[in-house]
Amino acid sequence: MKTILFQGDSITDAGRDRENFGDLGKGYPNLLGAEIQYNYPEAYTVLNRGISGNRVTDLLARWKVDCLNLKPDILSILIGVNDVWHELDWQNGVDTERFELVYRMLLDDVKKALPDTKIILMEPYLVKGASTEKYWEAFNGNVAEKREAVRRIAKEYSLPLVPLQEKFDTASKRAPSTYWSADGVHPTFAGHELIARAWMEVFETIR
Repeated sequence: MKTILFQGDSITDAGRDRENFGDLGKGYPNLLGAEIQYNYPEAYTVLNRGISGNRVTDLLARWKVDCLNLKPDILSILIGVNDVWHELDWQNGVDTERFELVYRMLLDDVKKALPDTKIILMEPYLVKGASTEKYWEAFNGNVAEKREAVRRIAKEYSLPLVPLQEKFDTASKRAPSTYWSADGVHPTFAGHELIARAWMEVFETIR
């Protein structure tokens, strides 16, 4: 049985019970766990190790325990919004140059320790909502920088990319952005389904 590991921040965490090894939370990893295990019986174990508030540097600090030691066959990463948000609120963010450097370190560690692991990158996204509108220009501009960094990395490492910003922008033409994410960062149930569907499209091309 192969292992799929979801890594990231609160968007991935989604309220999971961290004392329960296999708990997937209430967000897109849970939706995907159900779909994958229904579609492919006894083929995949799905794990969630997202932690609310994490920046890319926090991932690095726990990368051995929460990634390498788990030996995933497929690794999915969604990180970047807190690297900006923490700077705006607490001056404790991660600038884009360091973000890209550390992100590459994560991937290099996986490539070295687990050369057969397939990796899916998910770009950070942002929409207008209760937590983002007050400093929209700075927030959106800096998340866009992180997003471009992830796109560069995906291209350089020849890794599949889930284009979440495009998906949220398109969805926001069907319903207001707050329908998909009330605060502009954390998805609603519909937003988590949007992410899950976008991820599944990419997964089906590499599984």
